[in-house]
Amino acid sequence: MRVRAHDALQQLREHTFDCMVMDLHLPDLSGQDLLERMAAEEAVSFPPVIVYTGHTPSRDEKQQLRRFSRSIIIKGVRSLERLLDEVTLFLHQVESRLPPEHQRLLQAARDRESTREGRRILAVEDDVRNIFALSSVLEPRGAKVEFVRNGKEALALLTKSLAQPRPAVDLVLMDIMMPEMDGLTATREIRKQEAWRKRPIIALTAKAMRDDQEKCLQAGANDSIAKPLDVEKLLSLLRVWMPKG
Repeated sequence: MRVRAHDALQQLREHTFDCMVMDLHLPDLSGQDLLERMAAEEAVSFPPVIVYTGHTPSRDEKQQLRRFSRSIIIKGVRSLERLLDEVTLFLHQVESRLPPEHQRLLQAARDRESTREGRRILAVEDDVRNIFALSSVLEPRGAKVEFVRNGKEALALLTKSLAQPRPAVDLVLMDIMMPEMDGLTATREIRKQEAWRKRPIIALTAKAMRDDQEKCLQAGANDSIAKPLDVEKLLSLLRVWMPKG
């Protein structure tokens, strides 16, 4: 159901929804104002909200939006795939009820699951609990995971692999808080290498650090996920960012 802001408020007064996808630029009310109206009005139901927008919010805007929304997706390359993956985390309806185009895109997302078979993931992580968690999630799904303890070891491994005929790593999972060299510094150093400039990097951040996501993106990460890791969210990010082929 696609509606304007004031119509959305009326619908939320009358019905309960499993998920709400919202643009920031609406013809009759800003997205931020709509969220604040939803929070202030007791008669309005408040489903999980995904902000899907072509506008890149400022840091202050993101902090305000995160008070009310589960996810912020900027429209661009692969953004529709990411949106569908996010929505399926909240929806509880039978897939056959979805429109044919959405069914096709969800099937494409499942097809991407098979692309993890034999793909090489470098996990830069020094916490043994997270190492165990990542291994138990990724290796049974066919991925080959190599672990290093800090940014220096990651750079050394990637530099050594430059002599190989094909990239040694398809995707990097980068913890932010590490000894020797932290994840932000390591990400910046990786992006200085032409061979690694486009290699997907997903940052693993601490939930307590409100500005972590912004800092990670500025350093060169493609995306981020907070710890403790949400398995479905992690798999969703891998489906979106894992290189094809």
